[in-house]
Amino acid sequence: MLSNEEKTKIIKENRINPSDTGSPEVQIALITNRINYLSKHFETHKKDYHSRTGLMKMVGRRKRLLEYLKKQDTKKYESLIKKLKLRK
Repeated sequence: MLSNEEKTKIIKENRINPSDTGSPEVQIALITNRINYLSKHFETHKKDYHSRTGLMKMVGRRKRLLEYLKKQDTKKYESLIKKLKLRK
């Protein structure tokens, strides 16, 4: 699970201004961190189907946020993709 320290660190790394907590960049970074955590979880718990459903919902939400960011600002989109190492 994501601790408060890790969450604030991710927010500080991806925010646009000092009071930013809900921009698409921050949301995508937080969801990506949670997806990575769950992916490691499934290596040991292969039959945890309920968590897998939540993972699929998170992947879909991240995909929608990435599409929105790509429409709004492609430079921010590309830099975020490189920063989070999402695409190859």
